[in-house]
Amino acid sequence: MKMKLAAALAATLLSTTAFAQHSGNSHNPAVKNPHAATAHVAAKGRNSFTQSQARGRIQKAGYTRVSGLAKNRNGVWQGKAFRGKRPVHVALDYKGNVTVH
Repeated sequence: MKMKLAAALAATLLSTTAFAQHSGNSHNPAVKNPHAATAHVAAKGRNSFTQSQARGRIQKAGYTRVSGLAKNRNGVWQGKAFRGKRPVHVALDYKGNVTVH
């Protein structure tokens, strides 16, 4: 009886530990989701978006006439765009967040 109880306890502990290690909730995912998002500050990091992908994500966030996109030393795509009739400076970080500055 003690052996079965010890084995069950060990199995429970091992499965709980394995589940906790792979919960799928990364604290810093590369791309949070496929939808365009905005943020207050662009995150520094290695950006794997191509120029056309960056333009597309910025346009999904509601900006038009996106131009002059270039990746800066922090890995953030920066350029110009329009929000309605107002020109703005936009940025896209490696997480896919669009920021205006």
